[in-house]
Amino acid sequence: MKICVTATAGSLDAQTDPRFGRCSYFMIVDSETMRFETVPNMAMGVTGGAGIQAAQTIANKGAKLLITGNVGPKAFQALSVAGIEVITGAFGTVREAVEKFKRGDFKKTGAPTVGGHFGMGGRGGGRGVWKP
Repeated sequence: MKICVTATAGSLDAQTDPRFGRCSYFMIVDSETMRFETVPNMAMGVTGGAGIQAAQTIANKGAKLLITGNVGPKAFQALSVAGIEVITGAFGTVREAVEKFKRGDFKKTGAPTVGGHFGMGGRGGGRGVWKP
């Protein structure tokens, strides 16, 4: 099965990224062989719609399952429409996340885990004025 794991760098030993739409990389891993493809997240810096674009990217790569830290409402809906199951709460390395999935240590997520615009960073993510 092709599994997408969000990652901070392009290797199986990279840390999982807690964000989906704004992660640095998508690691597309074959769960049987552990062969992988590193896909830079081109939606990472867009001002809006990152989760939807990210969902389209991994759907186009043939992923059937996403393992990530969190997923927002629009991304969750786009993933559901594409038939991609979602697991959240991942931490550790990409390799560890895939191994945990193979052992059955994860439960599938049935709803978004964060509100919209999670992970935008910056000074308040466009929601008010941040004061140090």
